[in-house]
Formats: sequence, C-alpha cells, structure tokens
Amino acid sequence: MIGDSRKMITMMKFTPSFDIENRHDGIVAGIDEAGRGPWAGPVVAAAVILDPANMPEGLNDSKTISEKKRDVIAAEIRAKAVVGVGIASVDEIDEINILQATFLAMKRAKAGLSVTPDICIIDGSAKPKLDTPIEMVVKGDAKSFSIAAASIIAKTVRDQMMRDLAKIHPEYAWEKNKGYGAPAHRAALEIHGVTPHHRKSYAPIHNILYPEGKIAAR
Repeated sequence: MIGDSRKMITMMKFTPSFDIENRHDGIVAGIDEAGRGPWAGPVVAAAVILDPANMPEGLNDSKTISEKKRDVIAAEIRAKAVVGVGIASVDEIDEINILQATFLAMKRAKAGLSVTPDICIIDGSAKPKLDTPIEMVVKGDAKSFSIAAASIIAKTVRDQMMRDLAKIHPEYAWEKNKGYGAPAHRAALEIHGVTPHHRKSYAPIHNILYPEGKIAAR
C-alpha cells in the first residue's frame, strides 16, 4: 500500500498556479537554477517577481517546453516581470562544489532584482542562505508560476551561454547537449581532451585529468 501511494505521488502532474505565492504577504520572488548536472559550463540561477495583472503566457516547468518556445516565453517574462540572473563559474563550482555554487548563483540572482522581495520561494529542498525569508518547494517549477518563470529564464540564459561556448569549441556539440555527458561530448573528450570550461571536480573530467587517482561518479 505504501509503495502504491509513493508511485501515485511520483505520477502526479502539477500545474503551476499562484497558490504558493498567495500564502505570503508582500512581494514574492521565485528562484530556480539550471545546470547542476552538466560536465561543462556555469550554473545559472534566476529570480523572478511576476505581476499577476500582467502575466506572460505559457508559464510552465522549463523542462516541459521546447527550446524555441522557451526563448519566446523568456522574452515575454523579461518584458512583463522583474528579473534577476546570477551565475557561478566553472572555477567557482570546482572550488566550493556544485551545491554551494548553486547557492551563490541564487544569491546573485536575488541581488540582481531591481525590487526587493519580502520572501523568496525556491525550487528544491536544499536551502541557501539569503537575507530574505525563504520557502523551499519541491518540484516548485511545476507548482508555482514564479518558480516556473525563474526556471525558464535560468534555462534560456544558460543554454545561450553553452551555444556561445560551442562556437569556440564546436567539437563537443554543446549547442545540442548543453554540457551534459552525451555520447558526442564523451567522444570529443576522448579525442580533444578537457577544456577550461569543463568542471574538473566532476568525476568524468577529473578521471581524464588524473587517471592515477580516479574518483567514483556521484
């Protein structure tokens, strides 16, 4: 019975709304990130404050939207909402680890807002330290309009950064795989090796650079 209940929860599909935002007084900012898993490129976070009276159309979890449509919606979000973007570099990821780098990007995204929020609602369960009250929302990008908007901004910003890097290093096909460990990326690493844009603290990259001291993938 318990297993069936967990399966049902996993299969549930959420539709973004303002339900979470409406539980709070004052100005609410949604925060989300993109790029924790890839082997190359930065991690990007976005913070978005929406105007319920002037909503962008098509808001949903960025993973459920095509790349072309994401770009269109992102432009509309920027035209109708208050947006802040924060980036943590590959060097910062390697120095402080990906979780702390994600928190740093979120802090920078919140600092980039031209309006100070009264509370930030953030996708996930790992809580960053911000100088603003926080509510963590698991699967928040599928439940909250504000977090969904942040997920779209973060994803489109990072995707464009990876497309730009792909022009410098076309052999890794980053314009398609966005730095994830796709077959074309793996093959290029075997032939061309590691670039300055790879995350050297990640096991697949570390093990290429230091085969005598391999670490297990997490």
